[in-house]
Amino acid sequence: MKAISITEYGAPNVLKLHDKPDPLIKPDEVLIKVAAAGVNRPDIFQRKGKYSAPEGVASDIPGLEIAGVIEQIGAEVAQWQIGDHVCALIAGGGYAEKAVANAGHCLPIPTGLSFVEAASLPETIYTVWDNVFRRGALKKNEHFLVHGGSSGIGITAIQLAKSIGAKVYATAGSEEKCKACLDLGADVCINYRIYEFEKVFAKEKIDVILDMVGGSYFRKNISILNHDGRLVYINAMNGSLVELDIMEIMHKRISVTGSTLRSRDKHFKAMLTADILNNVWPLMHSGFFRPLIHAVFPLAEAWRAHDLMEEGRHIGKIVLRID
Repeated sequence: MKAISITEYGAPNVLKLHDKPDPLIKPDEVLIKVAAAGVNRPDIFQRKGKYSAPEGVASDIPGLEIAGVIEQIGAEVAQWQIGDHVCALIAGGGYAEKAVANAGHCLPIPTGLSFVEAASLPETIYTVWDNVFRRGALKKNEHFLVHGGSSGIGITAIQLAKSIGAKVYATAGSEEKCKACLDLGADVCINYRIYEFEKVFAKEKIDVILDMVGGSYFRKNISILNHDGRLVYINAMNGSLVELDIMEIMHKRISVTGSTLRSRDKHFKAMLTADILNNVWPLMHSGFFRPLIHAVFPLAEAWRAHDLMEEGRHIGKIVLRID
């Protein structure tokens, strides 16, 4: 099969298309002929040598989410058949013509969605559902803030939070990006390059914040959180070491949490998949949630997809198409 290799750690041009052996499946896995693969920030980190595949993951090919057609099933797989159209969360190997997925981490492609649209869903939906709704326990009528509202995570968080009746706030880096957030359902979105969010939202009593920035945002987030507020981290792009005022945490009864997804075990991911199938997939079928695709590149031009993501101009998801 054709697949993208990271020939050395570095800039996007280290991503090269090479011939690779077809992957072998285990009894609880399926082999998927990949039609499209989502591009995500962890792929960038892996390319730079800062995010290695978890222990036990044989593939060093990047790519954490795919959509395609099941070509082979393991001996223990009962819920899928050869020829089924699925999207899947995987721990690596997505930038390829074929990829292996645990059968319990696959989802049927929602009615009316293309392979490209379906490939944009798993990584962000799993991350948002686990962190905003399970760990952050966001509820109807609460106030929710997501930083980076126009990112893949952001567009997912806005739509899912809005679907349960939360009031949604967002930050983004341009007026165009703010407009996209508002179009997706955000009640308020501010350009963080112009406005200081901690001042604009000082009186909004934010209940849950989803942050991927870290650094100086930590103190600002704490300052605007409501009593019993929840601050959830999924990344710390601007630094992971922060100063914590324990008394403020105690006074407001704030919970600070966070998680990573790729390294979680297969049983947790299977449980999360079932939860998403029951709670999120009906929104897909009803048309309430819509994927937002910024750009699509052929597999051989994965370097262009990485270049675009690092530029930060995109609104929504970037996807690779495998012909």
